[in-house]
Amino acid sequence: MPELFQSVVNGVLLGGLYASIAIGLSIVFGVMRLVNLAHGDLLILAGYAGLLLATCFGISPLAGLVVIVPLLFIAGFGLQKHLFNRTMRQGPEPPLLTALGLSIVIQNTLLVLFTPDARFLSTDLSVQTVRITDSVVVSAVYLLGFLSGLGIIILLHAFLRGTALGIAIRASSDDEQTARLMGIDTYETYAYAAGIAAATAGVAGIVMGMTFTFYPSSGPQYLIIAFGVVVIGGMGSMLGTLTGGILLGLAQLVGGNLLGPGYQLLCGYAVLFAVLIMRPQGIFGGKVHD
Repeated sequence: MPELFQSVVNGVLLGGLYASIAIGLSIVFGVMRLVNLAHGDLLILAGYAGLLLATCFGISPLAGLVVIVPLLFIAGFGLQKHLFNRTMRQGPEPPLLTALGLSIVIQNTLLVLFTPDARFLSTDLSVQTVRITDSVVVSAVYLLGFLSGLGIIILLHAFLRGTALGIAIRASSDDEQTARLMGIDTYETYAYAAGIAAATAGVAGIVMGMTFTFYPSSGPQYLIIAFGVVVIGGMGSMLGTLTGGILLGLAQLVGGNLLGPGYQLLCGYAVLFAVLIMRPQGIFGGKVHD
């Protein structure tokens, strides 16, 4: 029982990190109905940016967020405004292919600059633990991952409900044509939404790099995790993203505890398959502001 409870706690904490990984993908789909195949690579790009700041300037990964998050926002904003907005006018296939091409470019650029060696953002938190009970101890970086996912979702919910830009994003998500009639520049709004999504990927990428090793080609691995989370929780729903992340984390770690470590991925996919059968739109399928 202590081992099972340990797996449950770790699964919940890992689910928070999964939610932070997936929230950017969920926002982009919820607002623009665009599947950003380069989302995972943006996470890895943030991880390497944190590594570069730590190696060259001695800045800790968490402190580096002050630089990385604005840069990722600018990158996401620029890509959406000058690249994806143009392809979106031509139908659903061109932006999908554009995102795939962007993913390939990012992976190969990182491969040339940083070699295929495994990397890790080592910090003091990497070796610290938090004792829950006498028999249950959790990693400090797992706790940080959960808090980052929860914090991002709470801040985004407040932003979308309480700011003019957030209301414009919600309006563009609900009804693009009516939003334009009300004077909202929907394509400019899409660019801001993409920038916010990329900024969340920056936070998730740093926490991910402090938790797991990563490579230039790791982007698709985290893209698959993000897909699983948003499919379980519901595309475009922030509450669903948090729920989906926790369910996926629980399925992997509790299933691995009961059946063996080799069954972690199988248990996660079994939950995904069950949700698709019983509720194809996801548990909280809806708009980005749900």
